[in-house]
Amino acid sequence: MLLSFLPRRPAARGATILLTSLLALAGCGGGSSDSDAKASTVEVKAGDKSCEVATASLPAGTHRFAVTNTGSQITEVYVYGEGDRIVGEVEDVGPGTSRDLTVELAAGNYQVACKPGMQGTGIRSALTVSAGAASSPTS
Repeated sequence: MLLSFLPRRPAARGATILLTSLLALAGCGGGSSDSDAKASTVEVKAGDKSCEVATASLPAGTHRFAVTNTGSQITEVYVYGEGDRIVGEVEDVGPGTSRDLTVELAAGNYQVACKPGMQGTGIRSALTVSAGAASSPTS
């Protein structure tokens, strides 16, 4: 029998099955998710006085913002939807380091905001997301 390794007592058997299931699920963690693998990449250079976004338009879908802090202060980068609704954010990006922010964007108008020193409303760049195909962002 395939389950002959299980204890005979029902409570012990249940605990063994639960533990085995949890260990199997833990092995599935890490790495890239399917949405990360399918995401287009948009380069963002966040400086002390600048926020350079590689493109101003994207097609609707999953996008990975590759944020590089070119400044001397810790920074944050946000993607805002209508009414300054936070769609995605990455915080605590140290000087000279990079972090990724992956978001699903529907058609609409957005803003990418870099916040040097993690203060204020940020240096903003407009981003238009269209329902149809758009030109690919540069990397």
